[in-house]
Amino acid sequence: MIGRLRGTLIYKQAPDIVVDVGGVGYELLASMTTLIDLPEINNEVVIFTHLIVREDAQTLYAFSSESERALFRTLLKVNGVGPKMALAIVSGMTASEFGLLIHSGDVTGLTRLPGVGKKTAERLIIEMRDRLPKQEDQQDISGQTETAPRNIEDEAIAALLALGYKPAQASKMVSSYAGEKTSVEQIVRNALKASLS
Repeated sequence: MIGRLRGTLIYKQAPDIVVDVGGVGYELLASMTTLIDLPEINNEVVIFTHLIVREDAQTLYAFSSESERALFRTLLKVNGVGPKMALAIVSGMTASEFGLLIHSGDVTGLTRLPGVGKKTAERLIIEMRDRLPKQEDQQDISGQTETAPRNIEDEAIAALLALGYKPAQASKMVSSYAGEKTSVEQIVRNALKASLS
């Protein structure tokens, strides 16, 4: 099992990154939060990973924090949630934000996440309520205190910068969606879609 990589970031194009470790390039699928946190190309990175082995593929998933990886792993235990949906969920909000929705039974809030319908949201609430810590503890699922959620617009701009857009361009693309109650991933997706139309 590959649990962590330390090396040089040589490629990033959402959702893919490549990290060179001793001359070997590891291809990984990264969460949006991880992409935002990554440095520029050719800088050193430390990435927490989760390896999924299937008959036709071996896929490494990349996370910038242990808490994010812990949430991803917990989500995989939920019936009907695969790696793609789990990655979308951890890309859309922090572990503490997700925990708040679970413990408050907020089906509507969960359905704002890409790929999560009403039935899946209800299943997540039922199956994850006992697996996540109470929010009054203000701790994420790895036991570490988590910082306050970042501004969604700022995260979306950072994600677009990571994709190669210039600051002014990224700000303009995101400004149309300022104030919307949605996820970073959805804002980025809408901004990219609008720029291509």
